[in-house]
Amino acid sequence: MTQPPRALILAAGRGERMRPLTDACPKPLLTVRGKPLIVYHLEALAAAGVQDVVINTAWLEEQFPAALGDGQRWGLRLHYSMEQRDHGGALETAGGIAKALPQLAPDGVSPFWVVSGDVFLPGFDFPAAAVAAFAARARLGQLWLVPNAPHHPQGDFGLSDEGLALREAPEKLTWASVGLFRPALFADVPVGTRLALRPKLDEALAAGRLGAQRWAGAWTDVGTVERLAGLQ
Repeated sequence: MTQPPRALILAAGRGERMRPLTDACPKPLLTVRGKPLIVYHLEALAAAGVQDVVINTAWLEEQFPAALGDGQRWGLRLHYSMEQRDHGGALETAGGIAKALPQLAPDGVSPFWVVSGDVFLPGFDFPAAAVAAFAARARLGQLWLVPNAPHHPQGDFGLSDEGLALREAPEKLTWASVGLFRPALFADVPVGTRLALRPKLDEALAAGRLGAQRWAGAWTDVGTVERLAGLQ
C-alpha cells in the first residue's frame, strides 16, 4: 500500500441508553475528560498517518460538521456520510459501511479502519504494522478483542492459535468495536440497506477469513450514563 488507509468512525446511533444526555447531543460528541469522545479517535488516526476519515451520521447529524468542521485542525480531511438526510435514519453498522464505501475505498480494494464513535480507546494507535499484515493476507476483516465487561459477560468471539475469530470456544472475548476490513465484505449490500454487522462478520468467519487479536489496553464501551460518569 502506498497510501495510508482511510477510516470510518461510526456515529449514527441514537444512544437511547444515554438519555437524557443524548436528547440534545450525539453520543460521540459527549465530553470525556475535557474533550468530545470522538476527538480521541481523530487525534489517534492523525498521529497514525491516516489522512481521510469518514464519519457516518444520523441522529442530530448536523452537529458533527458544526463541531468538527473539515478536520483541518487535526491535519485530517473529514468526510460525512449522512444517513438521516439521504435515507431517513441510521442504516446500522453494515449498512452504514456499505453507504460509505465510495468514500472509504475509492479504488474498491483498499482496506480501511472502522471504529465505533462511542468507545473509549485512549491507547489504541491504529498501528501501521497491523495494516501491512492485514494487506498481505486474504482476510476480509481483522478484529481487536478485549476481556469481557460485566455488562457483556458472554463475549463475542473465540480466538484460534492461528489468529482467527471463532464462533465457539472455551473462552470468548468481546469485540472492542475497532477493526480493519476489506470492501469486498460489504460489496453485496445495496446502498440504503439497514443491516447489522454481525451477519457479515459471521460470513467472513465461516469462510475462515475473519482474523482477530487481543487488545490489552484501556477500553470502555460508553453505553450508559453510569459508564460515562465512571470515566470522568
